[in-house]
Amino acid sequence: MTSTKIASVRYQPLNLPLIEPFAIATGTQYQVENVVVQITLEDGTIGLGEAAPFPAVSGETQQSTLAVLGELEKHLLQKDVKSWRTLAQELKQLAPQAPSARCGLEMAILDALCKHYQMPLYVFFGGVQTQLKTDLTITAGDEAHAAASARSIVERGFSIIKVKTEGVDVDYDLRRLQAIHNAAPGAKLIVDGNCGYDLVRAQDFVNRAAEAGIPVILLEQPLPRESWEDLAVLATTCPFPIAADESARSAADVARLAQNQSASVVNIKLMKCGVLEALQMTALAQVYGLGLMIGGMVESILAMTFSAHFAAGIGGFDFIDLDTPLFIAEHPFTGGFRQQGENLSLDPETAGHSVTLASLLS
Repeated sequence: MTSTKIASVRYQPLNLPLIEPFAIATGTQYQVENVVVQITLEDGTIGLGEAAPFPAVSGETQQSTLAVLGELEKHLLQKDVKSWRTLAQELKQLAPQAPSARCGLEMAILDALCKHYQMPLYVFFGGVQTQLKTDLTITAGDEAHAAASARSIVERGFSIIKVKTEGVDVDYDLRRLQAIHNAAPGAKLIVDGNCGYDLVRAQDFVNRAAEAGIPVILLEQPLPRESWEDLAVLATTCPFPIAADESARSAADVARLAQNQSASVVNIKLMKCGVLEALQMTALAQVYGLGLMIGGMVESILAMTFSAHFAAGIGGFDFIDLDTPLFIAEHPFTGGFRQQGENLSLDPETAGHSVTLASLLS
């Protein structure tokens, strides 16, 4: 019988240049500083994963991720990928504060598992669809940058623009939003506060944005992660649906948000929690009737394609934010989703997530 036990775990830094800095309210990333993970099974099957630590969000760094992977490698050798749920639970117990490291390993494990059984990853997750429509982000910056970015985004075939706000000066944020709307009047907007506002500023912002007739379809994480009560207060009067991102890092968080009625959408990011926990969060959101969004950190085509398989396979994701490969100037991968404007298409036949590395790790 062909063995599905793990024969080796390899990993190395994945440093990639960005076309422009990726700036959010809590920090700026000037280049991709991720980790690529490669798992080889005893039958020779190779699975690839990516860990994308974002210090401003989770406190993880590339160096801390590499160190954690060095410890987890020992635990995985000779383990069977058919028992992937058990492995994922064990990884969480061993490294609870390193979700992106765990996620990279889970991705590689599931890629290898699906390749062994000749199954596309989206089929593994449910096989609902192979097509998605993503937004494209305007990172934090001045009004001129925002307007120019908005025009470019629409010209490239996108109908939804995600806007990063700074959350400090409401007037400034509104001027940028108005500049974007003026430059791309037909586009719908997702506003991402990345924890930058307090309750008073957030209330001021949403009221004035609504009065100005700016077409905001979603307000993502306006308040800090732990501002549970204030988020519930904001939700009672906010004219836009609220999505929880940093406040939704576990299934327990999703339950709390639903019970407090403080968010109507949950942004599922695999790097925040790992693949298994993300599945549990998604299921719980569906039980509570919450909308679903798929997003990510600053990830290459590898991790973004995995997330696309996750969302397309499960289905029912109302908001798709899988745009960070467009910010990367060059990368060492082939395959992955095909993109034409806002439209993402998964390979319906290739086993696993279909992303391969130009030169395998040794």
